[in-house]
Amino acid sequence: MQQYILAIDQGTTSSRSLIFDANCRIVSLSQKEFTQHFPQPERVEHDATEILNTQLHTIREAIQKAGLSVSQIAAIGITNQRETTVVWNRKTGQPVCPAIVWQDRRTADYCTALKQQGAENLIQQKTGLVIDAYFSATKLKWILEHVPDARIMAEKGELAFGTIDSWLIWNLTGGKVHATDASNASRTMLYNIHTLQWDEELLQLFGIPAAVLPEVKNSIGIFGYTDASLLGSEIPIAAVAGDQQAALFGQLCWEPGMVKNTYGTGCFMLMNTGSQPVPSGRRLLTTVAWQQNGETTYALEGSVFIAGALVQWLRDGLQLISRSSEIQTLASQAPHANGIYIVPAFTGLGAPYWNPHARGAIFGLTRGAQKSHIARAALESIAYQNYDVLKAMEADAGIAVKELRVDGGATVNDLLMQFQCDILNCKTVRPAVTETTAQGVAFMAGLAVSFWSSAEEIRRLWQAEKIFFPSMPDEQRKQHLLGWQRAVQAALAWSNAATD
Repeated sequence: MQQYILAIDQGTTSSRSLIFDANCRIVSLSQKEFTQHFPQPERVEHDATEILNTQLHTIREAIQKAGLSVSQIAAIGITNQRETTVVWNRKTGQPVCPAIVWQDRRTADYCTALKQQGAENLIQQKTGLVIDAYFSATKLKWILEHVPDARIMAEKGELAFGTIDSWLIWNLTGGKVHATDASNASRTMLYNIHTLQWDEELLQLFGIPAAVLPEVKNSIGIFGYTDASLLGSEIPIAAVAGDQQAALFGQLCWEPGMVKNTYGTGCFMLMNTGSQPVPSGRRLLTTVAWQQNGETTYALEGSVFIAGALVQWLRDGLQLISRSSEIQTLASQAPHANGIYIVPAFTGLGAPYWNPHARGAIFGLTRGAQKSHIARAALESIAYQNYDVLKAMEADAGIAVKELRVDGGATVNDLLMQFQCDILNCKTVRPAVTETTAQGVAFMAGLAVSFWSSAEEIRRLWQAEKIFFPSMPDEQRKQHLLGWQRAVQAALAWSNAATD
């Protein structure tokens, strides 16, 4: 019987399962959204059990829609929202509290205190990360300090910590495997990216018992097998990678200097830096891209927290549109943004600013402002944030980027892609398969079980769908960027005044 690869793509707002054939075509896709919880200002939570249930639903539905038997799934790859923190009871398998999402800012003040204690250099040197509430360590510390008996149970080895990949692996294997991969481990602020181990000094700094930590494995390789009672057969889990690293792999950015940008809830730009971690002098992140056969590939990363989430806000908060897909039509009604700039710092500003206290703002409003201008300014703000990240990345790596490979839901928006290309002044390539996060982990899983014979075979399968070339005059680009920089400085001034 013909064999297929199942990619589990567990994201921030939905759980998805995609089935790929040997030509890397998507033969089936199932998606189910789950609830976003905002119990207090600056808090964002998920129900980890709901995530598991929606993921299992999409796995079964994807197999059923494709008309396949479970035995036709050669391997499973898991890619996931990163940094989101789950702690569960090893005996009962139940989470001890809601999952704390990567967007959550409840530990921002603790992060500020850490910086004041002078811990920033230590953490950056060991982990490649900046101190920020974004990462898992401070979330885990918060759970151990605020959930009754959590610290006592953790020190006895009764609790397990994991990012979402670990939570899924644990449940899919019937509690037999507590593991993560190096790409997800490198996002916790507890993992030393040079020694490739959990770091004892950092565990002491955050007060984390080693007993709660998962085993760190190669991204490409067998993690375990699904429990037969769940899906009806034992299927190897053959690859695990954080969503952005999986997208880098799926875009075939396998050579140093190649860059991809994923447009989802946020935007995440990664540059392959090869076998050596490149320290950032511009507050980008140095991270593990993937591990294979004990060999580590590193990347530089810049994170934009709010991208697609801004369009969702226009849809749900302001009700300017009824569906996210309508944003391009509305924005196209305006030839320009009419001098309006949106700084979408709803949960702070990410790279290269890293200001957790910044908040969203709209500048340049006049009586002539219409909703089409707001829509266009929203799309442009996504491109501007990515400009800031790419320029910092070029400076850190000492490389002038000539091509950007793009993926994610918003890349179907030609207006956004052309503006992104214009403002960056570099060729922008949209692949034929824009589901590159799922595709990347499918490639990884397929390589692990020899579903594809070699990387060269995969190269022959990858195709570009559309290439955008810059057409904006230099002076116009300069004026756009000056306006954006004024808006960001004004938003930062407002946040700084609020924290003085």
